[in-house]
Amino acid sequence: MAAVVQTASAATPTPRYAAAAPLAPSANASGDLGAASFGTALIASAPDPDRSPAGANDFTCEPTAAHPYPVVLVHGTFENAFDNWSGLAPVLRDAGYCVFALNYGETKPHALMKAVGPVPASAGELAAYVDKVLAATGAEKVDLVGHSQGGGLMPQWYLRFDGGAAKVHQLVGINPSSHGTTATGLIHLLDAVLDVAGHAGKPLGLDSPAAKDQTIGSPVLQRLYAKGDTEPGVTYTNIVTRTDIVVTPYTNQFLTAGPRATVHNILLQDVCPLDLTGHLGSPYDPNVNQLVLNSLDPAHAEPVHCALMPIPV
Repeated sequence: MAAVVQTASAATPTPRYAAAAPLAPSANASGDLGAASFGTALIASAPDPDRSPAGANDFTCEPTAAHPYPVVLVHGTFENAFDNWSGLAPVLRDAGYCVFALNYGETKPHALMKAVGPVPASAGELAAYVDKVLAATGAEKVDLVGHSQGGGLMPQWYLRFDGGAAKVHQLVGINPSSHGTTATGLIHLLDAVLDVAGHAGKPLGLDSPAAKDQTIGSPVLQRLYAKGDTEPGVTYTNIVTRTDIVVTPYTNQFLTAGPRATVHNILLQDVCPLDLTGHLGSPYDPNVNQLVLNSLDPAHAEPVHCALMPIPV
């Protein structure tokens, strides 16, 4: 693996490379580390959008010496805790972690699609949830694992403006929306569509200030990154796929380390060249799941066996 980036630089951060293990049988591509897919979990969450994924939110869980930091899973925009984390939460639980997953950013209570509210307000919800986890577990800090908005600017806002840097050991972002997105050049059209659809679709969460906050060049993004990408004392890991068409360009997802911060930028295709998983599928990708496990516990990292993931979704 390449050396960790430890100082700020004006250049595009270099991805963290990892040698690929031999391809595993394609049967592993069905998501045998957890639930089958985002789509099936989304349908299952429809009757109860506030439900917790299996393996998460046992507030009696006691962290162990091997895994002293509880893991807080932070879902992405237009998602919820169940549909985003039904694959990874039981994997982390079975690996010995205390696992927690919040729902946040609703514009209407019990909406199926969450994480649509303004990013600064959602960061305040994350701050309160982390405090609840720390109080219940007695841990000194947590590890955050997030997808899209939940791995990018929202928890980064919490780290910078809501005191999170003192309470977070590591932020692992899966396809994080850091630095915003052009949505393959369609972002302003999509924002306009959301403006129109938001009035009729507000109960579904289509009224989405969070989408505008993640538009490249937004005031929220300008304020967040005005003094660099990172906070001192925090480790950042970004797991990025080249086939992402939601957060574009995909290189926006990389971070550059500032003083006393550590950044690992991992391009999935540098690890598993034949893994074409896209934005939504990544939390259910067994290769990505192993990279998350390795990031949380690098001293016991295991080879990524590179299940074949041929569909770019």
